[in-house]
Order: sequence, then C-alpha cells, then structure tokens
Amino acid sequence: MANAPHGGTLKDLIARDLPLRQQLKDESHGLASVILTERHLCDLELIMNGGFSPLEGFMNQADYQSVLSTNRLTTGALFPMPITLDVSPEDVANLSLAPGSRVALRDPRDDVVLAILTIEDIYAFDKAKEAESVFGADDIAHPAVRYLRESVKGLYLGGKIQAVQAAVHFDYVALRFTPTELRAHFTKLAWRKVVAFQTRNPMHRAHRELTVRAARERQANVLIHPVVGLTKPGDVDHYTRVRAYTALMARYPNGMAHLALLPLAMRMAGPKEALWHAIIRKNFGATHFIVGRDHAGPGKNSAGKDFYGPYDAQELVSKYREELEIEMVPFQQMSYIPESDEYMPSDQIPKGTVTADISGTELRRRLKSGAAIPDWFSYAAVVKTLRESYPPRNKQGFTLFLTGLHNSGKDTVAKALQVTLNQQGGRSVSLLLGETIRAELSSELGFSAEDRHKNIQRIGFVAAELTRAGAAVIAAPTAPYAHSRKAARAIVEKTGGPNGGDFFLIHVATPLAYCEKTDRQGVFAKARRGEIKGFTGIDDPYEAPTDADLTVDLEQQTVPEVVHAIVLLLEAAGLLEV
Repeated sequence: MANAPHGGTLKDLIARDLPLRQQLKDESHGLASVILTERHLCDLELIMNGGFSPLEGFMNQADYQSVLSTNRLTTGALFPMPITLDVSPEDVANLSLAPGSRVALRDPRDDVVLAILTIEDIYAFDKAKEAESVFGADDIAHPAVRYLRESVKGLYLGGKIQAVQAAVHFDYVALRFTPTELRAHFTKLAWRKVVAFQTRNPMHRAHRELTVRAARERQANVLIHPVVGLTKPGDVDHYTRVRAYTALMARYPNGMAHLALLPLAMRMAGPKEALWHAIIRKNFGATHFIVGRDHAGPGKNSAGKDFYGPYDAQELVSKYREELEIEMVPFQQMSYIPESDEYMPSDQIPKGTVTADISGTELRRRLKSGAAIPDWFSYAAVVKTLRESYPPRNKQGFTLFLTGLHNSGKDTVAKALQVTLNQQGGRSVSLLLGETIRAELSSELGFSAEDRHKNIQRIGFVAAELTRAGAAVIAAPTAPYAHSRKAARAIVEKTGGPNGGDFFLIHVATPLAYCEKTDRQGVFAKARRGEIKGFTGIDDPYEAPTDADLTVDLEQQTVPEVVHAIVLLLEAAGLLEV
C-alpha cells in the first residue's frame, strides 16, 4: 500500500474503511506468519504511518543494493538506510515462502497481525559489505554491526506491505503522533517554521537554551522529537527520559515548543543516520533540523578511535541540502558562564571567560553517588526524575549468589546475611534458599542436568526482578554447573536495574570431606550407598567457580567472619551506607 503525499499512508484510509480492514484480517488467518523483532516492529510502524516515506514496504534486493551504493532507492529518491526484514533459510522452507506469496507480519507482544507483506524477492546478502557501506566499518565494537553479525538472520524478504492495523502502545499515547497528525497539529497552531531536535538522552538547561536560540534566530517553533524505539545499549530507558522531557517542557516560553515521540530503531550510523533523521523529520512536518557534532555516533571503535569525525554528519547533510527540503541547523555547543548566569555558544564566548560544564560521565557519577547537581546545569524537576529512576548506589538493589556443596554452610551464611542486612536497614531483603525455591518455584523439576539448569534460570529471573525493585537478594542454591551460574549472572546484570543489576558470586568452598563429616542428616552417606542418585559431589559433578567474586571456607572461617567479608565486599562496591 503506497504512502500518500506528505507522510500519510493508506493505513489512514483503512482506519476509515472497516470492511476493507476486516477483509485483510480475514485473509491473514490463512497466511504463513513472521513474528517481528523489536527492530522490525519500529520499522514497520514508520513504514505504515509514512515516517519512512517514500518507502512502501521492506526493501527488495534492487532497492537494498542501490541504497548501499548510492544512498538512493531505485526511483532516485534519497534514502540512506536499508530497511529490511530478515528471516532464516529454515523460515523460508518451513513457511513455504516464495516470490509472489503473501505473509502475515505479527506483533511479538500479542501475536496480532499488523500487516501483510507481498513478497517480491527473497535474497541473500553480504553482512560485511552492509556493515562497511552503512556504518563505515565491519567492527563489532559498533552496536549495530554487532546486531547485524549476531542477531540478523541470513535472508531478506523484500516487498510492499498492506497495513492491517497499527501497533498498540500503552505508554504516553497522548505524545504519539503520526506524520499526518503532527502536520495537522502544526497547521492548527499556524506553525510555519518548525525546528526539530533529535535526542536519545535526557535534556538539560544547555539543550533548552540551544533549541530556544535556534528557534528565535529563525522565528520558528521547536519540536522536541526524542527516539523511544531502540537506542544505544546502556542508554537511559525511555520511560525515565519522557518524564524528564515532560518536566522540561514547562521551561520553554509559552507556546514555543511541542513534544512528540518517535518510535525509531536507531542504527547509530553517524553521517548516514543524520541524513536519515532529516528525511524522517521532514516527513513529520519539520522545516529545520538540528544536527549535532558526531550526530548518532556510537563512540569508540576497536582501536579506541571515534567511528566518525565530529563534523562528518553535518557535512553529509549539507551535501544534500538542495533536495532534502529541510534546512540543517548546526548544533552549537553551549557553555555556562557563572559570572552572568547564562548560556552562550562556545564559539561566541570571549577568550579568558570562566565557564562551567558537567560531562555525561560526571553527571552519572553524581546520580550514582547522590552528589549535588547544580541548578545551572539542570532543572530541579528533571534531576528529581532522574534520581527516582537512578538512585544512588547505596539505594540500589543487588544479588548475592551463594553456591557450594550440600552442608557447605551456604544456607547458614545466607540466613546470617539476611539478619545483618535487615539490621542495617535501607532495603528490603529477600532470601532464596535452594530447598525453598525447589518447593515453591520448581516443584515439578527433577535433578537432571537440564532441570537443574532450569531451576537456576528461574532463580536468576526472580533475583533480577527483586534487584530491579531495589531489594537485597540472597540466593543460596547448590548451582553445580558453571553455565547455569553464568546464565543467572547475565540476567541479573542485564535486567536487574536501569543499567543492569549488581551480581556477586560467592563460592562457599567448604571441602567435600568436611561437608560429609559434619552431615548430621546422613545425606552424603545415603548417596555413597546409592540410595540417592545424581547427588552433587558424589555421582554428579560440582564445577567449582573460576569467576567467584569471593571465596570462603566454613572449615577455616566462622559464619560471622564470612558475613563480615561479604559486607566489606558490598561496602567496597558502594552498595551499603558508610
């Protein structure tokens, strides 16, 4: 379904034509289905609503190759970013996909059909060539190259799409506009000139001063248009950012600025990304677009150098200024002048003038430590929002994962730790003992290697959720296998907080002989006699950790000594009140 002029799509017609929409839904029931990834989902939304105009679907081979070599579609239209739908050879075979066939594209969150793709071609591609052409290097230090290398499947499906229904968003619905809706909003407000500002980070006073200055110099209004799709790994989550943007909007002169969200999956492709962003903002009705230094740059390459030069993005956008139909506004670095309590462009500040600034690294340090963030740098409401989502280290959750043989003393240490941390206060403390978890969470599992791994994965999941909620989690399973412990660490460190959670592996390395000698229940003896099968340390291996953050031994140390060593570990990491 072709895009209508000025960013509208036939999706808008479908919304008014219920019989046609129902017909497409009915047709989709008999079609093979492709479950979209999060990136596909973002791309499809912007294809359907016209944000990627003039694209009418996922690129066929001819358009893909043309974009890589010329930054243009085969029609000659400027478009620098390949927009592709990847599938595996197994998908093609199992779903009987072929040119001319139709396939339903499903939302991974609720399995709803969003569109139908009519396949024009199915083609293989060269990942190295794509990386070089789009990102300038086949270097996995670049997050998009890593994604290409590790997550993108081996074939692309090209073809036009028929929109069935828009993806449903439950967050910030009032701030989500299609290009048609945003253009209509500007028309209603009589905004003839609109300066768009792209961001994937929180905004502070310097950003506000920059955008206000850009608008006033051009007698224009401001569109704050942050990305809320996929951004760079480690970025501030979009919920926090949008709350911060909303707090900032009150600081703009009345009627000057408007906030709208962009569901874009960024590629961090520097110059080509900037050009792509300009095209997207034109489709959304902007007349001007701010392009920063190292715009959408991913940082350092494997050699420790920046992937792109500081002005490469501005130079590429300038090269195409005649046909872009949107004017580039070069980003002006703003510096604070304490003497006059104002921000000025750095290149306009007289030599010798005292200036002040806080780097991103320093800001993150102050947020983590709870140190003051001055009013001249950011607004109190913005700082409050960031502190709520990024509490200082001594208020963040963490997981202590104790592993060791049966009767090694790990359960006793875990219970003593719970008492000690409860006594200190400041956090809720959750205790996940191996036997308790077995009974309450994994009662259907046995003791095969596969079931033991599943049990540890479940403990990792629960620990990550509690850690994200700010709890001190003490888990004490046997966890005999290294790959299971590694999986538990990975999930906590990935999802246990805004920037991941802290995970400490404690190896309670009490020797087997001592564990057996002090075993009052006689469990080891039963295992030795063969009455218990698959017992860790007897007829099932225990893989001693080589990556433990702390190793203790209850044959040589008392429980209070071990607890104190763990407390010191937490204090050294800044996780306990000093």
